[in-house]
Amino acid sequence: MKFLYSSLSLACALSSLPGALGATYKRTDNIVGNGFYDAFEFQAIKDPTHGRVNYVDQATARAQNLSFASADTFIMRADSSKTLQSNGAGRDSVRIRSKKTFTTHTAVFDVRHMPQGCGTWPAIWETKEDTWPVDGEIDILEGANDQGPNEVTMHTGHNCKVPKSRNMTGVPNQLNCDDTKDDNGGCDVDFAENDSYGLPFNKNGGGWYAMERNNDFIKVWYWARNNPSVPREVSSGASSINTDGWGQPDALFPSSDQCKIGDHFGQNNIIINLTFCGDWAGETFKDAGCGSGKCEDFVNNNPGAFKDAYFELAAVRVYQ
Repeated sequence: MKFLYSSLSLACALSSLPGALGATYKRTDNIVGNGFYDAFEFQAIKDPTHGRVNYVDQATARAQNLSFASADTFIMRADSSKTLQSNGAGRDSVRIRSKKTFTTHTAVFDVRHMPQGCGTWPAIWETKEDTWPVDGEIDILEGANDQGPNEVTMHTGHNCKVPKSRNMTGVPNQLNCDDTKDDNGGCDVDFAENDSYGLPFNKNGGGWYAMERNNDFIKVWYWARNNPSVPREVSSGASSINTDGWGQPDALFPSSDQCKIGDHFGQNNIIINLTFCGDWAGETFKDAGCGSGKCEDFVNNNPGAFKDAYFELAAVRVYQ
């Protein structure tokens, strides 16, 4: 909400506060349906998180029906038909990266369904892989083994800490974002909404995640599909947005002398991927109630468990 002030000094004082008056952005990228094939590249790479996964290229993904699109839907999913040999490749899945990179921007992700199931580790995030961690990383949607709520995490190079007390609805955990600290756990925030991840999210028909990044802060919001408070400009995919009217974010990472966002973040790609087991889902597999065996054995021998391991994306919209 904006107000007009008769006092010029008051307006100047408010404008000096980081993010105090929000920002207006124009839509530069409206990625829907088949547009995902133009805007993203498929990364058939070795999983950097050591997952039990085999990322396939676009041709293979489309041939095996692991990716397809319609006028308003883009699907990317894992194979759910093959039993795997323990000494062979991991489960076929998809990892895509935007062809464009972004600095100051707001990205809105309209997600109808996210991968669910034991052993899964889906993520929507931004980073620059070639220079990681110098240009930063922000994980917008992430979790493992169906254990919610959603967790937002910021990873940086050296010398970045965030305060515990912040104007957000989420709950902070680790406060040191430095990649060399806390086993590169990053500074993470758990969302307050139980339907922000996994099965509860999918039962609601999904929802919207939005991330705003500038040199003053990084903010992340979430609205369930049935949330009446979702901003109209978010749900409609408007041509312009003003984040000042979006209310308190779920996660806030403010710039400060202890962590200057502009120094720790550069050009970033958008990445969307689904892996299995690995450094997170593998380590927490048993604690998540997924059984007493190994995560990798579960992924190898239970292809039917991954019939719901897919992203259904209505749109990705970027505003600058």
